[in-house]
Amino acid sequence: MTALMVIPLIMAIWLGMNFITFRNINEPEFIGFQNYIDVLTDGRFWSAARFTTIYTAIVVPARMVLGLAVALMLDQVSKAVRGVYLSFFLLPFIIVPVVGTLMFKQLFDASGLITWAYRMIFESRLPYNELTVKTLIMIHGVWYVTPFALVTYFAGLQTLPSDLLEAASIDGANWWQKIWGIVLPHLRSLTILILLISIMDSYRIFDSIFVLTNNLNPVFKADTLMTYNFSTAIQFQRLGKGNAMAVLTVIGIMIVLIPNLIQSYREQIEER
Repeated sequence: MTALMVIPLIMAIWLGMNFITFRNINEPEFIGFQNYIDVLTDGRFWSAARFTTIYTAIVVPARMVLGLAVALMLDQVSKAVRGVYLSFFLLPFIIVPVVGTLMFKQLFDASGLITWAYRMIFESRLPYNELTVKTLIMIHGVWYVTPFALVTYFAGLQTLPSDLLEAASIDGANWWQKIWGIVLPHLRSLTILILLISIMDSYRIFDSIFVLTNNLNPVFKADTLMTYNFSTAIQFQRLGKGNAMAVLTVIGIMIVLIPNLIQSYREQIEER
């Protein structure tokens, strides 16, 4: 933990206090907190943070709801065909992210299936603008990572005592009442786990945006914190500012995660 997390974080904080480009990478110029001030006063940084927050607020709940819904359906399928369905749903999660994104993007290219269907229905070309690009990014985010929530919820359902559901049925509880009163409380700790991992995963989204926008984020205004960090450090050669941005991003993620971490800790204490 010290070698892989603490030391790199301390180095990132230190590098964020220096003016570094590819030209003076061996002789960085110490400028204190100027990089951090530049990041906090950068309009594009706040625009990227806003889109990242919107992406997280929409995609994470959608992943969890869809994952739970499919897991509940799979739990009702016979074991003989359950593996076939599970393999089908896991396919997006198994494919390499860049390859999966390229396959997804081809559906919306000029000769893609979705573009063709849109042209047949509306008799016009599928617009490729800021709104549609951001929508595609979110749809891909749900499609790609929902299998993680699905597998986790499905595993949790296998540990649910069947006698509880049978007792609820005898008492006259309907399907929704059993889901709300028995299934969801049983899956509460897994829900917090999925939420934590999904939030962290959403904040580091990069591959799909890089592919779907052809790295033309200034045109589509679809920058997230990671893509703008990449542009700042690599394209603009502001390595110090890129490190400062990374440190501030980590702080922001921790602020978002702290309430969920506290809740998870309390639940573990109660289980003991």
